[in-house]
Parts: sequence; C-alpha cells; structure tokens
Amino acid sequence: MPEPPTCLDDTLTLTSTPVRSLLRRAPICVPPELPVRAAAQTMREHNVSSVLVTDGDTLRGIVTDRDLRNRVLAAGLDPQRPVIEVATTAVQTVDIGDAAFDALLLMARLNIHHVPVTDGARVVGLISSSDLQQRQSDSAVVLAQAIYQQDSVAELQAVAARVPALQRQLAAAGTSAHATGRLVSAMTDAITTRLLQLAERALGPAPVPWAWVAAGSQGRNEQTAQSDQDNCLVLDDAYDAAHHGAYFEALARFVCDGLNACGYVYCPGEMMALTPMWRQPWSRWREYFMRWIETPDPKALMLTCVFFDQRFVAGERALLDTLRAEVLARTPKQRIFLAHMVSNALTHTPPLNWLGNLQTIRGGEHDGTIDLKHSGIVPIIDLARVYALAGGIGAVNTRERLLHSADSGEITRERVRDLLDALEFLTTLRVQHQARRLEAGQPADNFLRPDELSALEQRHLKDAFAVVKALQGVLEKRYLAGRF
Repeated sequence: MPEPPTCLDDTLTLTSTPVRSLLRRAPICVPPELPVRAAAQTMREHNVSSVLVTDGDTLRGIVTDRDLRNRVLAAGLDPQRPVIEVATTAVQTVDIGDAAFDALLLMARLNIHHVPVTDGARVVGLISSSDLQQRQSDSAVVLAQAIYQQDSVAELQAVAARVPALQRQLAAAGTSAHATGRLVSAMTDAITTRLLQLAERALGPAPVPWAWVAAGSQGRNEQTAQSDQDNCLVLDDAYDAAHHGAYFEALARFVCDGLNACGYVYCPGEMMALTPMWRQPWSRWREYFMRWIETPDPKALMLTCVFFDQRFVAGERALLDTLRAEVLARTPKQRIFLAHMVSNALTHTPPLNWLGNLQTIRGGEHDGTIDLKHSGIVPIIDLARVYALAGGIGAVNTRERLLHSADSGEITRERVRDLLDALEFLTTLRVQHQARRLEAGQPADNFLRPDELSALEQRHLKDAFAVVKALQGVLEKRYLAGRF
C-alpha cells in the first residue's frame, strides 16, 4: 500500500480564520437575578460549561463551572443567591471579525478558558479553549493524520464526520475554491486509502496488481462535502475472474460500503468498483474507452464525462497512466466524437434569459433558485474537458485543463482567464452557500437564491454566466455547424 499523502495546509491557520467560524451555537444567557442553582441547571440542560449573564443586550458577566466550584460550593454560598454575585464581571471580549489567533492569545495572556464574542455592542456567542483545540484538530493536516490512525470503519466514520467542519472553516477563512476542492478531495483520498489498507489487512495481499481510481469530482480534485462516490478498479491483465474475482469483489465491497458509511453515499448510477462492469482488467478498460470514442451514443457520452475524469488514488499507478496515455493519443483525431461531446456539453446552459438577466428555477422544491452546479460549474467543467480531449491533455483538474488548453491553442489565454475567474467565483459562491447550510444544520446543496447576494455579486454572477454562454457558442460553431 502507498504511504499516506502529505497534505500541505498553509491556507488554514488561526491567524487567517475569523472568530465567526468557531461559533457553533447562540450564547446561553441568564438574567442577573436568576438564582445560582437555576443557572447551574441551565448549564446542565444545555450541556455547556459556562453561561453569560446579560441584562437585555448588555453583557454583565460570565459564570463557569470553575466559578460554581470555587465561589459557591467551596465557599458554602447559598445557591439561591443571585447568579450575578458569583459571576466574573470584568469580562474580556473579542469581536466576531477578529482572528481566532487573537482569541487564543487573549486566553493565554489572562489564563482564561472562555471568551464572549460580540458583534458591535451585541453578544453573539462564546468560544472556549476547547473550541480552538477542536479547530486545530479539524485542520486538513491533522485530520489526514487522524484518518490513517483509525483501525475500523466505525472509527473512520467518526473522523469523516469532521470533513464538513473543515469545509466550513475553509469558507470562513476565505480559502480559494480551488484550494478548498483539493483539500476536501484529499480527505476523501485519505479515507479511501485507509479503507483499502484495512481491506488488505482483512483479506490478505491482492493476487494481481490493481489501481484504485477516483472519478467525477473526486477525480478532478474538486469535491465538496456531501458528495457521492465515483470510483473504479483497473486490474492487471493477469487477472482471472475464476481465481481472483471473489477477492476483488470483497475488496471493492469493503471500500465502497466503508465510503458510504463515512458519508460518501453510493453513486445513484452505480459507477463504483462495487459494480462488476467497473472492476475490470486493463485490456477491458481499453475496450471501453475505444468503444466510447468510436461509437459516441448518449450513454457512452455520459460515461465518458465520468470516466475521462479519472485520477489514481492507490495501488499500481502505471495501470492507469498507460491507459490514459493511449486514450488521449486518440481523442484529438476523433472529430465526430468531439462534436458529440460538445453537443452533450450544451445540454447544461447558464440561466440567462434573452435579455441577459438571471433566470431562476420556476416551480417545485427549488423554486426561485439557481442551480450553481449544473447551470454554472458543470458547463465550465464540460468546456475544459472538451478542450483537454481535443488537445490530448492529460490534466484532470478543471483549472489545470484550462491552463494547459491555452498552451495547446484550443482557447486563447484571455478566454482562459475569463473562464478561470468565472469558475472561481461560481465555485466560491457554492462553497460558501453550502457552508452556511451546514452551519445551520441543513444538508449541503447547490441551489442559491439570487436575493441572498448583493447587487454587485449579482452583476458578477451574470458576467460569469455570460462568459460561459459565449464560449459554448464558440464551440458550437466550431464543431456543430452543419452537423446536426
């Protein structure tokens, strides 16, 4: 098995993370006249180690477990006395926009473990030293290290539950969408690799070489929280189904079931190594790709969009590298295939009406929203994939495909810059939208209401969509004029 990958995490530090990203709940407040006993009961009910003493919007003090121990129990104070009598009233606070590092320095300097958070004159939360420790333990480096220390699926499941918190913190820290996708995908890679290690521990060494391959958003290093799984196994041609089939079926089941348990749900289209069709030797995979290229029917095009975005995760890297090299040597010459790929890409169009204004979804569950993924990000992914296939470019990440496409002449550098700006803007909106939903205890989705944006952001959104629409038109003229 490969060594755990090193995950650089210089984007995620306490110095660049605002205090707001540490807030998990509204502050628990009690009035000054409340009896100490009742205040303690409130702390127990809410499972907190401190409460704020407030008079309306005015912060009067803070009471912690330590105060109850030292100032009430040890001093023999009547628990019916007003809580303000045992509160710390000379309270230090931090602003919601301050860096988390400032809060850490304040706690260290004053030897305290709780700090109220204010937004102007209003108290909006409370952070503790344990919050800062948890913030550090949710960083990508430490989280990846924790993944490789787990010895069961149940233990991995508990660690994987921290990945959405990582995405929220990345969004709060203003980390670029490109970096966020890489870091979140790196966590999925780490979980997958650890599951493979645990599978080999249980099943014994594999009878023939193999490569576990990520596809879809994980393959492109563009994953966000709450993704389903797209993966496959490329086996050495020494594979014999009669002798080796049971082993690799068990391996695939262990890993795919484990990923599902960790929150990466089964692919609705069953594009997983768990499906026998996607657990095949090298020569069969070569047949698949050649058939998709030479007979580009609708199903082949759909499969192409998933499996052309393949990236090696674990096993024998050469199995995937040699396969991709042969396929990419063929695609630039396949004009009919490329024309079909362009036609398929045009099924996802930006939500602009004929006047160039935003057009939201009408009716149904997502009425009044814009699907950031399928109406904005997927069209850019599709464009980049066509450029890569037309230029025989091996890059899989959308940003890298666009940069290499400028070198190949498939698109001008100016247009590449426009698309990269549009991709970063749309993906950032998506990541921030998902972070807000996760923070509110809601499942992450891609449906944004334009009225959540400022007027300037709405103009930028229209500009981003206009760039995509214009380049779709260029490809349509280049590949489809007179064909269909």
